[in-house]
Amino acid sequence: MADEAIAIEKPAAKGNRALLWAAALVILAVLVWVFRGRIHFDWGSFVAQIRQASLGHLAAAIGLIWATYWLRSTRWMVFVSPVKKIGPFTTVGSQFIGFTAVALFGRLADLTRPYLISRKIELSIASQVAVYTIERMFDLGAAAILFSGALAFTPADVPHHQEFVKAGMVMLAGTAAMGLFAVAIRVSGGVLAGFARAVFGRVSKGFGDAVAEKILGFREGLQAISSWQEFVIALGISLAMWTAIGYAYVQTAHAFQQTPELAGLTFARTMLLMGASIGGSVLQLPVIGWFTQIAVTATAMHAFFDAPVEAATACGAALLVVTNLSIVPVGLVYAQIGKVSLRGVAVESKQ
Repeated sequence: MADEAIAIEKPAAKGNRALLWAAALVILAVLVWVFRGRIHFDWGSFVAQIRQASLGHLAAAIGLIWATYWLRSTRWMVFVSPVKKIGPFTTVGSQFIGFTAVALFGRLADLTRPYLISRKIELSIASQVAVYTIERMFDLGAAAILFSGALAFTPADVPHHQEFVKAGMVMLAGTAAMGLFAVAIRVSGGVLAGFARAVFGRVSKGFGDAVAEKILGFREGLQAISSWQEFVIALGISLAMWTAIGYAYVQTAHAFQQTPELAGLTFARTMLLMGASIGGSVLQLPVIGWFTQIAVTATAMHAFFDAPVEAATACGAALLVVTNLSIVPVGLVYAQIGKVSLRGVAVESKQ
């Protein structure tokens, strides 16, 4: 019976994906048709911007992005240290493979990393999903700190300044909410697991037991931060990582030396661009998400910094390559060495 259910679900899932792709393509085609007469785009200028981009600045940006994956691996080492000792390079391959899966298959493949790491270091998947959640909390918190701090040095006459201040406050509030949720699980995980078992067990005993097991596994992963020293180390790594990402944006913008609006971009003003880019990548779809990401960042550069549309689009495409696609070759090499099927682990992690 279970096999039959799986057999039924697979065609349905494929059908849903096909409908999603078809809908996205139709929407894209409609947008292109509606705005075809309103957008004046000089393709010659766009190509010239790409050709004249500084390879040195782009290489520096890619180097900074690659360095963040080692920082992620080191931070993961800190998170799992209370339950298992691993090295700072142990999960580097899993980081590259996981983000390669996201780049190719969209945001739904985001859980590939904790899935691969759980197999790599032989800990439960639930515990590593919990570590992944903690990682996201530190990412959000570090980004909010840098974002809010940078805005303090940004002139108040920058367009949409108040909106970005509010966005920074929302990020800080979101970080606090996630922190309270984690504390509740950490302190009263056993009680919450028993409550979930009793409530959901009325519907199905197996389902109630499964939910309780997930909560307990989640609490196990939350043992990641067992002291203030580990908290400070993890926060320091997070701030260093997001600072590197910010300077990767700066280096990418400075690669377009023929456009003063981009060549003179400061770190503080780049935070506005990075905030827009993060927002545009939250619901990233396979392949189509690449173009929406370029559109979001290009629109931000044109609106915030008055960069010409062609230069902004070229810079947006470069940012996509630097921050998302540059890791794909490395991820594929790691997958080949580890005999990992990217599509296979993406599907398994979603299940």
